[in-house]
Amino acid sequence: MFVKPVSGRPLPPLDLNLLVTLDALLSQGSVAGAAQRLNLSSPALSRQLARIRRLLGDPVLVRAGRGLVPTPRAQALRARLRDLVTEAESLVRGEGELDLSRLERTFVIRANDGFVGTFGAALAAHAARQAPRVRLRFADQGNEDVEALREGRIDVDIGAIGEMGPEIRLQALFHDSFVGVVRSGHPLEGRVSLRRFVAFPHVSVSRRGRFAGPIDEALSRVGLTRFVAIAVANFTDALAIVRTSDYVAAIPARLTEPARNGFRSFRLPVKTDALAISLAWHPRLDADPAHRWLRGVVREACAARKHPEATKRARRFSG
Repeated sequence: MFVKPVSGRPLPPLDLNLLVTLDALLSQGSVAGAAQRLNLSSPALSRQLARIRRLLGDPVLVRAGRGLVPTPRAQALRARLRDLVTEAESLVRGEGELDLSRLERTFVIRANDGFVGTFGAALAAHAARQAPRVRLRFADQGNEDVEALREGRIDVDIGAIGEMGPEIRLQALFHDSFVGVVRSGHPLEGRVSLRRFVAFPHVSVSRRGRFAGPIDEALSRVGLTRFVAIAVANFTDALAIVRTSDYVAAIPARLTEPARNGFRSFRLPVKTDALAISLAWHPRLDADPAHRWLRGVVREACAARKHPEATKRARRFSG
């Protein structure tokens, strides 16, 4: 295939592998990361980058501190290039021709530490039984930008997902509810009343550093407030603080069930809405057989792990 530019000077034959390489470079933002993704050496990847630069007449990636950032032209090409590469991969794999025993692919799953700690092992086990060469990479939720799904930097997003792009596909996995958590031997005993609940300092779990949320809104409706002294980004940090103090944490029951071993959990004295834990993906992957399989495995792993607090009333305390 020859491409004839406006100048009339023909370009060399287009190597479609360069487009795959460019897609990996833009997704990873580094030569080393792209090389690992494509199973190439860094020198080989650097040679590919040099060819891409000559082909486009653009630096494509330029150094900024210790990393690389895309040029405006590369940034403009990113979305179209990702769609093109995905379509090409789908064309090569073919519809309905997925051989899981030979599938070699790394899926990137964005999820919080609660989901990874509760369902990560089960998800990996389900995947390994069917596709032993598949690898799962769990990425931190960070700022939950929708561009990561659009650009293919992550394959699926799992969690309490808020507003995303109108094209993003969403499927509910399960519903969760908040429980209170304190250390063993905490002064809170027996049935926890509203007054006792707000009498102790609290820890908030918020990636955005927020000190207030649905529980505070529910408390305000009955004329009470709690003092949230600490805000942390994940459940692991919240439980580490609670373990060695008199702080109280209110966290999702099912997402933190294994992590709460050794703590005392109690039913909140205030009612909050159920928390929907959902699976999100970009529609361009709807028809991809491997991605459809991944979505099914996620659903299976969530369904397989039964949570007792989801099927009966929470006990006053559980150690």
